Amino acid sequence: MALSFKCDTGISRYLQLKAPHVEGFSLVNDENETPRDLLAKAKVLVIGAGGLGCEILKNLAMSGFNDIHVIDMDTIDLSNLNRQFLFRKDDVGKPKAEVAAAFIRRRSPHVSITSHFKRIQEMSEEFYLDFTLIICGLDSIEARRWINALVCGMVEEHGFKGFKPIIDGGTEGLRGNARVILPSINACLDCGLDLYSKKVTYPICTIANTPRLPEHCIEWASVLEWPRIFPDKKLDGDDPDHINWVVEKAAARAADFNIPGINYSLAQGVVKNIIPAIASTNAIVAAACTNEALKVVTTCNPYLDNYMFYSGLEGVYMFSFPYARNPDCLVCGKKAGSLSLSADTTLEDLITALRESPVFQLRAPTLSLGQTNLYFQKPKELEELTRPNLAKSIGELFESGSTLTVTDPTLTTSLSVTVTFCS
Repeated sequence: MALSFKCDTGISRYLQLKAPHVEGFSLVNDENETPRDLLAKAKVLVIGAGGLGCEILKNLAMSGFNDIHVIDMDTIDLSNLNRQFLFRKDDVGKPKAEVAAAFIRRRSPHVSITSHFKRIQEMSEEFYLDFTLIICGLDSIEARRWINALVCGMVEEHGFKGFKPIIDGGTEGLRGNARVILPSINACLDCGLDLYSKKVTYPICTIANTPRLPEHCIEWASVLEWPRIFPDKKLDGDDPDHINWVVEKAAARAADFNIPGINYSLAQGVVKNIIPAIASTNAIVAAACTNEALKVVTTCNPYLDNYMFYSGLEGVYMFSFPYARNPDCLVCGKKAGSLSLSADTTLEDLITALRESPVFQLRAPTLSLGQTNLYFQKPKELEELTRPNLAKSIGELFESGSTLTVTDPTLTTSLSVTVTFCS
């Protein structure tokens, strides 16, 4: 308790400081609230209780935040223990969110912390409307895009009540970034979708015929074998049963080629394109995220505008800049896109283009034109009914200049894509 008291006292003293050289500066806002009042009533949601999430939760608890929620649908793996310091060996197999919350609760009993062992998609819009601020410590671009689209949509629907700043952090080895997203005011996550690394891929011929690395065997199991054995089921990188199946198949293939190194952590990393994390980079980025949260909530200092990049690859380098809004953004802009393809292109190739395009980067798009269902990923009955369209050319299915309605798991709403035929 003594440590918590000292930290709380330090934060309180800092929030009472007046900005130098500012005439007429007041520590009280129009509603007669001081920065300390704003911090005391703030309700913060942390998404992700992994490498970044553990650091962020610890920092928030030690920075005066009293009401914290954490959501994560993952369980603790042995490989997490080298950097996710809120967990111990006895916690392996338990939900990350619950164990992390319990640890913070023991160390900082004055903090109210609530855990949610669920997917973010399982929570209602009302759940998210209840928070002051959202901090993301995710290792998935898809999850980032989903929460970004949801919050941007809440602003459109609910106005200021739906305005929830997002502070997003991410790391890749010795590199990291933090950004402050103010929905409808500055660039959202999708405005800078091209900033994120593309999934590492391996040549199909190598995967199928001459694997040399454990990653090749995992790709063979996940990319070639899974669709063959489970043609109607999407491989879920967060489902332990799915990953265990991949590990079993990849290990058998690796044994045939005398390749060591297949394990659960590596398999999930390949399937989800997770880049190995370094604890010190997590600490740097988490500290930046927490500082920005403190500034946004209390207005004690100007917050980041709006993107910070850190690199420790060669020495130490840090740079911040205002990333501009994209007027053509599919989430906060015009919510429409376009593609130019040959009329001979098959519908399946069109779907591939939507997946691989740096503008769209969709995961499992469903397409319709007016009342016509072109291709549905789910449910199974509709997928089977529309599957024959995959082999048809788009020239057979619709005219040039047609605007398709596209839905995808990475987005909370549909978007319009106009397809024109090129020669």
